[in-house]
Amino acid sequence: MANHVSAIKRNRQTIKRTARNQAIRSNVRTTVKKARVAVEAGDKTAAQDAVLAAQKTLDKAVTKGVLHRKNASRRLARLARQAAALS
Repeated sequence: MANHVSAIKRNRQTIKRTARNQAIRSNVRTTVKKARVAVEAGDKTAAQDAVLAAQKTLDKAVTKGVLHRKNASRRLARLARQAAALS
C-alpha cells in the first residue's frame, strides 16, 4: 500500500487512467468486431458504414494514447481491404 502522499496520488491517477483506457479499448474492439461481422455478412453498404465507424474510434484511441498510431493504421487497412473485396 502507498505510504507517501505522492504515491497515493499516483495510485489514484493510475486507477483513473486504467478505467479510461479500458473503456476506450473496449469501444474499439466492439466497433472493429461490428465491422468484421458486416463484412462477413456480405452487405456492402453496412460494411462501409461500419468500417467508417471503426476508423473514427481507432483514430480517437490513437489521440488518447490507448493505441499506437501504426497499430490502428494496420487494423484499419485490413478492414478496408476486406470491405473493398466485397465489390
